[in-house]
Amino acid sequence: MGRVVITHSTYLEGLIPLLRALANLEGIDTVTPAVICRVKGRSPQLRLKISTPITGGFKMLARRGSSAQEVFVITCWGRDRLQSELDNLLA
Repeated sequence: MGRVVITHSTYLEGLIPLLRALANLEGIDTVTPAVICRVKGRSPQLRLKISTPITGGFKMLARRGSSAQEVFVITCWGRDRLQSELDNLLA
């Protein structure tokens, strides 16, 4: 069972409950939401997309409305398994 690192005062709406559900899965060590910013385009619902591999895990991008937030996940899983689990949580 992993943990969610709460370091900011602002998060995308609905992101923290989703990250807590992800952290409860076996194989996830740490989930850290990071920088939030404005982006072009709009996403009507919360989406998570794996962006790039990092040491020990992956960087993801969470999008909702016209905002995006980086999320760092430390895990032993590969990209395909992580994306599959994310798809299950968002369904």
